[in-house]
Amino acid sequence: MSGAAEVFAGNFTQQEPIPEDAIAAAVAVMRSGRLHRYNTSGDEIGEVAALEREFAAYTGAKYALAVASGGYAMGAALRAVGVRPGDKVLTNAFTLAPVPGAIAGVGAVPVFVGVTEGLTIDLDDLAAKVDQAQVLMLSHMRGHLADMDRLMEICDAAGVTVIEDCAHTMGAAWRGRVSGRDGLVGCYSVQTYKHLNAGEGGLLVTDDDEVMARATMLSGSYMLYDKHGTVPPDGAFARVKYDMPNVSGRMDNLRAAILRPQLARLDAQCAAWTDRYRAVEQGLRGTPGLTVITRPAEEMFVGSSIQFLLLDWPDNAVGAVLARCAARGVQLKWFGGAEPEGYTSRYDSWHYAPSAPLPPSDRVLRAVVDMRLPLTFSLDDCALIARIIRAEVGAVWQAGVAQVIR
Repeated sequence: MSGAAEVFAGNFTQQEPIPEDAIAAAVAVMRSGRLHRYNTSGDEIGEVAALEREFAAYTGAKYALAVASGGYAMGAALRAVGVRPGDKVLTNAFTLAPVPGAIAGVGAVPVFVGVTEGLTIDLDDLAAKVDQAQVLMLSHMRGHLADMDRLMEICDAAGVTVIEDCAHTMGAAWRGRVSGRDGLVGCYSVQTYKHLNAGEGGLLVTDDDEVMARATMLSGSYMLYDKHGTVPPDGAFARVKYDMPNVSGRMDNLRAAILRPQLARLDAQCAAWTDRYRAVEQGLRGTPGLTVITRPAEEMFVGSSIQFLLLDWPDNAVGAVLARCAARGVQLKWFGGAEPEGYTSRYDSWHYAPSAPLPPSDRVLRAVVDMRLPLTFSLDDCALIARIIRAEVGAVWQAGVAQVIR
């Protein structure tokens, strides 16, 4: 690397500021003192209930429930569809720790399904394992959507209930169908690094009356469920309200107030992320030794992060790429490391969920390099980042990786 090489000076963890109208809404809630979601008077609609109505309308769902985190939404969904301690639950081998954590949190046992080079769940492996469980917790990991038509055919034929983890696909769609609406339940995150930023929080959507009633009671509604934004019929609550434990995980009015103005801008924000993704993707195409992920035409994705593969590279060569890019200001994360680092743990890192090796998936996971694309980056920033990655991958490749993997 020459002394004149370009260096990127941006921050990969710096998000955009909260919009001014969201700040004003949050201040109004604080001035009111009514932060708790049920602290309303008469027919007043609180911020959380209003957010639930607006998110249900955005996704086209009958019901939405605002909760404390995306992980809580997944745990509530699992309980609400009837998963019990000891049950097996299918899920992706390539995901983040809160997904198997939600399964283990209800006492169930993850059964891992492989990953393809497109970074989606391996549908052939799913078809081979679908008879092992009654529920699939499907993770749209890093915003990659599988062929949802074939996936639902496999699961429907086997009587398997699908819960979608849409932490990275809020605003995305498959063949025009909003992500989270193919399965019985869709779960979303509004943590800082997701597509809406409340610091922490989650949302759950479904069209099923009883699933929503169960999830609402689980969230800690006491008997105040009629104060929610989208409320199932009384009969649904009558069947479940004395049987579901209160596992308090409510969202508060302050976070909902911050989120509602952001939701109104979500589609524009998603388009801006994908513009940044395409700028980096274009700059990486044709780099020797680097595989760009192919995105299906049926997928409308949100490019809030980007991944590429260094297939069959030795570990020390991948490490060299990461170090060389970091020296030029580009922070890459690698899912192939021997030990978890930050969010890059793998299915074989989660000792509470024993698993057999998945050799084809292990090859892919060792190759996955990941990078956030915050909206604080300009398109010129993204082009610069791509030039740096391309140069450093090329330098390590030319130094001998090609001879090693041939």
